[in-house]
Amino acid sequence: MPLFFFTVEQQERAIVERFGKFVRVGGPGLQTKTPFVERVAGRMSLQVEQLNAEIETKTKDNVFVRVKLSVQYKVGASEQQVQDAYYKLDNPEVQMQAHAFDVVRSHIPSMDLDEAYADADTIAMHIQDTLHRQMADYGYEIVKALVTNIEPDQRVKDAMNNINASQRNQIAAAAQGDAQKTLAVKKAEGERETMRLQGEGVAAERKAIAEGLHESLEIIAQHGLDMREAMALVALTQYTDMVRALGEAAKTNTILLPHSPSAVGDLMAQIRDGILVGDLASDASSNADKSPALPPGRRSEPPQS
Repeated sequence: MPLFFFTVEQQERAIVERFGKFVRVGGPGLQTKTPFVERVAGRMSLQVEQLNAEIETKTKDNVFVRVKLSVQYKVGASEQQVQDAYYKLDNPEVQMQAHAFDVVRSHIPSMDLDEAYADADTIAMHIQDTLHRQMADYGYEIVKALVTNIEPDQRVKDAMNNINASQRNQIAAAAQGDAQKTLAVKKAEGERETMRLQGEGVAAERKAIAEGLHESLEIIAQHGLDMREAMALVALTQYTDMVRALGEAAKTNTILLPHSPSAVGDLMAQIRDGILVGDLASDASSNADKSPALPPGRRSEPPQS
């Protein structure tokens, strides 16, 4: 009896029937069949295929989300698996989609939105395990199941973005406040150090002035000059130095005092009078301390004539 030849590609299998009954699975390469008795009923691809699906469900916190799935599957390489895949299922993608939707609807409603995002890999693993058990009876193998996206409504996404933006603004404001506080503290410390140094400088300057005056007075005393006239001359000299310093300084607010020759003479007279009054007060205080104290209960009486 003559034979007919046919070829089968590497990644496919041929289903051979005899008078409508399954006979065998033709493997890759050159195959034969009996003419008018056997026929190639169909061919099954062993390549990996992908099912993309999308399901809408509700989370535990009442947020409706669209879950996008990708399931990669293929027909098993054994003859029995090829036979089961060809004869038992007409549309395997509908079967896999139904089982995947059942897994998603049983897991997502028990999670809130944040948990659903965090446990997307766990949901995909449950889908893969479920499809592996269910589709094994039909000759299919599940290579991988993925949850590619969990997408809530646009208004929910906008609200989440606003919450995140508010939290980030709050953190930024706190950081900015801390930075301003640090700058204020450092500025205050710098001003305190500046004032301390200025105070030390003023104290040193006054000390130097006092030492200079003391040396000047000692020199005046050694030469036998009048101390009151010398003090008046020193005060007048300091006054003229102060007026000159104010005149040389730029951008300063100054109070102009009369400094004509007659005014200078008046100033010297006022200084001299002030020194004399101070000396008289000092002498009076010394005499009061030296006078004998009266017994208690007695008071002084004026002498009788």
